[in-house]
Amino acid sequence: MSVSRPDLIDIELLEGLAEPALIVGDGRVRAANAPARALLGPDVAGQSLQRVIAHPAALQLLERPAGEGFEDAELSGLGESRRHWLMRVGEMPGGQRLIRFVDRSEARAAEQMRVDFVANASHELRTPLATLVGYTETLRERAAEIDPETRERFLSIVHDEARRMQRVVEDLISLSRIEAERFVVPTEAVALAPIIEQALAAVRRVADERRSALECRIAADLPPVAADRGQLVQLLDNLLTNALRYGDPGTPVAVSAGHEEGMVHLSVADHGEGIPPEHIARVTERFYRVDTSRSRSIGGTGLGLSIVKHIVERHRGRLTIDSVPGVGTTVNVRLPVARPLS
Repeated sequence: MSVSRPDLIDIELLEGLAEPALIVGDGRVRAANAPARALLGPDVAGQSLQRVIAHPAALQLLERPAGEGFEDAELSGLGESRRHWLMRVGEMPGGQRLIRFVDRSEARAAEQMRVDFVANASHELRTPLATLVGYTETLRERAAEIDPETRERFLSIVHDEARRMQRVVEDLISLSRIEAERFVVPTEAVALAPIIEQALAAVRRVADERRSALECRIAADLPPVAADRGQLVQLLDNLLTNALRYGDPGTPVAVSAGHEEGMVHLSVADHGEGIPPEHIARVTERFYRVDTSRSRSIGGTGLGLSIVKHIVERHRGRLTIDSVPGVGTTVNVRLPVARPLS
């Protein structure tokens, strides 16, 4: 039995849908709305379904006889290769079928991020945990054979690995709290200069150990920012700690703060290996490391810049990273100036 052509009312309803949609029958596309033409091509109407939807599971679904009902089908590679779609099929009069494509790309990306996050967090905790188990078993089972010097070395390793796990857990808790508050925009007027001085004092011992001078330039007329004070302290601590870790020993770390066009501009610069251009866009991802072995050896959790990014986003600010391999890295943070009380 041949399938009737879609009438004008069907086509008008089709064009009213926001998502890509097709009317199909007899194995061909009978009509397509504007979003579908943008996705599949301007001449999609009249083409065979085999050509338009090159997905065996979806085509098999569309071959079901009328009245049997349809399940949703997941499609990828329709349009851009990284986009994911949920194909929904419904019956229409005259043997025709309505196909709607719901964009699931963001949901799929979010799900993949969750999967990657769990895998990465598990890996970060599993490595030091294996070390803890190994050394404590040795200390327990061979206590009589281990001399005091070796015992002290083993205990030092156990302590360092436990502290590493603690840092990872603390950073994960921080990220969770920041994300939970991401829709609440901070409004407290916070003076940045005292927080910078507090952060510099907190890292001064590490700077002295690395023989790195801490340079600071703060504009005299720096206005307060609309901020969460505790998160600003955390942001500066992470930036300064990173600069000291990855800057070359004996080279300075510079902090500067000024303002322009309603934004306070904070920057932290180091002199070191820098970040290759291909890594710049990813260094704020959770657990992403340019040099995995080096980062772990100096105590990094791989979460510092991710925390900074989330804090800046919660403050409705902007984060940029400028780096030249072999020269150094400058992290720039722009935060909104606090509005005066009315």
